[in-house]
Amino acid sequence: MAKDTPKMLRITQIRSGIGLARDQRRTVRALGIKRMHDTVEQADNAVIRGMIFKVKHLVKVEEI
Repeated sequence: MAKDTPKMLRITQIRSGIGLARDQRRTVRALGIKRMHDTVEQADNAVIRGMIFKVKHLVKVEEI
């Protein structure tokens, strides 16, 4: 039997980071998002979930 693959999250930036606090802009960048409507896939773990929580008003998250 094959090992279970880790759950993944698809994260898309839906709002602009202009005018936000510097730490929030850096958090979006640390998630790997470079521009509006950019989508990245990240592993579902506590670190990524914490980063998403910090910028939840800027991103859309889907479990894949």
